[in-house]
Amino acid sequence: MTQLEGWFLWFILFWVVVLSGSMAIGGFFMFRKFLKKMPKEDGKSDMDWEEYYVNESRHLWTQEVKDLLEELVSPVPELFRDVARHKIAGKIGELALKEKVSSIDRDLVIRGYIMATPKRDHKFLKKRLIEKEINMTPYEHLF
Repeated sequence: MTQLEGWFLWFILFWVVVLSGSMAIGGFFMFRKFLKKMPKEDGKSDMDWEEYYVNESRHLWTQEVKDLLEELVSPVPELFRDVARHKIAGKIGELALKEKVSSIDRDLVIRGYIMATPKRDHKFLKKRLIEKEINMTPYEHLF
C-alpha cells in the first residue's frame, strides 16, 4: 500500500476543506429556510405570512410602483433577487393592509423596503434614492 505524499496529499486535503466548507455553507442556508418554515404560535410560519400579504395586496400594486420596487432590488445579486423581492413585497403588502390603503404608492414602497431589509443593505437604498432625487428626510427614523 502506498502512502500519500507531496502534491497529491495537498490536493486531497484542499478538496476535503473545500467540500466541507461548501456543505457547511449550504447546510446553514437550508437550516435558515427550515426555521422560516416552522409554524409560530398562530400556526403560520414567516413564509406563510409573507405569501399571505403578497396575495392579499396584489390588486393594490400599480405598474409604476412595481417598476420602482424592481429598480430598488436591482443591486441585489440575481441569484437572491427573487427572494429579496418577495420578502420586500410581503412587508409592503403587510403595511398596505394594516394602513388600509386604496393603492400602494412610492412612500409605502420605500418604507416597506427599509423595514424589510437589514441595516447593512440600507446604503444601497440611500444611493438609489439620491440617484432618483427622492427626499430621504421622511424616512430617516426608519434607517
